[in-house]
Amino acid sequence: MATFRKRPGPGGRAAWQAQIIRRGHEHQYKTFDTKAEAEAWARAIEGEMDRGVFVSRVEAESTTLAELLVRYQEEITPQKRGAAMERSHLKVIGQDPIARCFVARITGRELTAYKNRRLAVVAGSTLNRELNVLSHVFTVAVQEWHIHLPWGNPVRLLSRPRVDDKRDRRLVGDELPRLLAAAQAYGGEIGPLITWAIETAMRRGEIAAMRWEHLDRKARVLLIPETKTGTPRRVPLSTAALAVLDGLPRRMGHAAHNVDGRVFAMHTGSISRAFAEVCKAAGIEGLTFHDLRHEATSRLFEKGLGLMEVASITGHKTVQMLKRYTHLRAEDLVGRLG
Repeated sequence: MATFRKRPGPGGRAAWQAQIIRRGHEHQYKTFDTKAEAEAWARAIEGEMDRGVFVSRVEAESTTLAELLVRYQEEITPQKRGAAMERSHLKVIGQDPIARCFVARITGRELTAYKNRRLAVVAGSTLNRELNVLSHVFTVAVQEWHIHLPWGNPVRLLSRPRVDDKRDRRLVGDELPRLLAAAQAYGGEIGPLITWAIETAMRRGEIAAMRWEHLDRKARVLLIPETKTGTPRRVPLSTAALAVLDGLPRRMGHAAHNVDGRVFAMHTGSISRAFAEVCKAAGIEGLTFHDLRHEATSRLFEKGLGLMEVASITGHKTVQMLKRYTHLRAEDLVGRLG
């Protein structure tokens, strides 16, 4: 039988502590504002013990989400290729009031409040990425760290904002020469990076991680050992792509590589920032660096390459995903119809 005792609570108010001592079980203690709440909790716990389904909630009731995020960042995040971006998401979550909650208390209601706070300042796509990280935190807590959460993974109880992130932006008119002219005036590597992206259809992160040791100039092929999909691939290089490498500053050539062996010195964040400034200088709106991958993929089809040939270059796993990155212009197809 559970025992109950009255004791001083926060702010001098009375509180009731329930205590359950059962052979074969860890002692269970919990404090409530009223005796009725303590009795209800004790009945539920003892009922679970009687049925042999009781799992201790002590760790979940004494661990805050902030503490869980710290452990996750230390043990899980370093194993991921996108560790830097995930740390950024974890930092944002950790600064929100929800991080002060004990994980056993986090339900759909608390997450809905978090969602509403975030949607006031970020787009739905950003929120969904944060929720993906948070969901994995809870999954790891349950499956790997054996922390019992009464609701399981609470993120699964949350309705998410629907996001239509499909883009069909391509370079139009004289945008490419304007873009390259602005990039040349801007200086640095952004000009060669733009050309490289259009010629190879590589992702921004893949370009930033390029290494000289993975380049086979004789075969005109670049190896990408780590990709977003987890499958390495080899990218054939056009004459224009090779010209980009030949035009890089001497300090980056084969005689004197970057200190860390990378082809380009710029990192992903710097590429995006420089590209945005170049677009602004060129008077081009609504274009992102990632749109160049759309442009490059569409150009491969326009050159007459088949579906599997394009997929082998871009690394798309499914036809549906490849379709999202392909935007053929009707005007360019007229000549092929006869």
